[in-house]
Amino acid sequence: MKANEAPMRSQKVEVLIKEELEFHEELSLRKNYDIPVKEENEVYEEPLLKQDAEIVVKEKNGVHVKNIHQYQCNQCNKAFSQKGHIIRHQMTHTGEKPHQCNQCDKVFSAKSNLIIHQRIHTGEKPYQCKQCDKVFTQKSSLKLHQRRHTGEKPYHCKQCDMTFLQNIDLKRHQRTHTGEKPYQCKQCDKSFSRNTSLILHQRTHTGDKPYQCNHCGKSFSQITILKIHQRTHTGDKPYQCNQCDKNFAINSNLTKHQRIHTGEKPYQNYQCNQCEKVFTQKGSLIIHQRTHTGEKPYHCKQCDKFFARNNCLTLHQRIHTGEKPYQCKQCDKSFTRNNSLILHQRIHTGDKPYQCNQCGKTFAQNSDLIKHQRIHTGEKPYQCNQCDKGFTQKGSLIIHQKTHTGEKPYQCKQCDKTFTQNNILITHQMTHRGETI
Repeated sequence: MKANEAPMRSQKVEVLIKEELEFHEELSLRKNYDIPVKEENEVYEEPLLKQDAEIVVKEKNGVHVKNIHQYQCNQCNKAFSQKGHIIRHQMTHTGEKPHQCNQCDKVFSAKSNLIIHQRIHTGEKPYQCKQCDKVFTQKSSLKLHQRRHTGEKPYHCKQCDMTFLQNIDLKRHQRTHTGEKPYQCKQCDKSFSRNTSLILHQRTHTGDKPYQCNHCGKSFSQITILKIHQRTHTGDKPYQCNQCDKNFAINSNLTKHQRIHTGEKPYQNYQCNQCEKVFTQKGSLIIHQRTHTGEKPYHCKQCDKFFARNNCLTLHQRIHTGEKPYQCKQCDKSFTRNNSLILHQRIHTGDKPYQCNQCGKTFAQNSDLIKHQRIHTGEKPYQCNQCDKGFTQKGSLIIHQKTHTGEKPYQCKQCDKTFTQNNILITHQMTHRGETI
């Protein structure tokens, strides 16, 4: 009898422990995932218990331990160890997001994700680094940060032995070995290894510059470039040389400066083989060489005009579409270019940031200052090729050349008299209206 009673007693213990564990599992599930209690008439499909999953309770060091209890999704056959996990997983199939933020109405499939999101509104950062007191909204962010102190880089490339802080950084790096570029531009078929690189590239087609300087209104395609630009207003120079304490606004300028101390040779320069002009980037050299070759690879499909640069094509296409994305907030006038808007806004503000260092006169545009300075220097860069007379402005040269050609393109509609300049025609027309000149 005793020999038969032992297995029966063992089976009863297993059943009791199983029921107790499932009770606590369900209780924990409702507490952590906020699963509502089923209504009397409510019906939903339960996750399937895998037929080949064994439930075994055994004793280990005096403690009863339950093996993995597998639940299988009836749509994609993915298996989970906890019932709560599969319920949350099934929401990816149904699209259900029962947890809503009461401040911005954003919805989430898991309550834990809602809690993390709400910290954006509350500013709560419960996870603090013990080494530098920096705080984080998520525990995972803290763990990543702590690796910067420990130097731990657990993700290892098997091809070149490089190590990384995050798995996502390893995956991106591996594309340098495989050559994989999964992100493709739909407009020009150029491919990229990162999605962020594709987004930045697409702005070359759209002309989108979403990041605007709140000091001068200048816009940029990348937030990093905006931050660097803003330092011209604030005077901030966060990069300091550890040998001579000189400060720089841009890290690359600090790197160049440090070569004075180290004697390190600079990066490769790219020189034009026709005019010997030097560029730090190969792409800049390629664009420059088009001034010699006349190559214009960017083609307008509406008027067959060609351009050497893609951004010039983008601006040109606005002539056809009529698009003027840059609007003045004071008078609602719109412009095709952002720099045209900035110049226009100075009419309202009276801002004239360009000053002559000889007479103190100020100008709204740098080009106007350059023209003015020729009065002081006597420079006349525009020369007539027929009589060698020089001029300070190109427009003045064009008017002068008409004295040689005899061209008079401005004609009076009342007497058919012609003139070399439009302002002379306007003055002449006053004689017909009886106005005093």
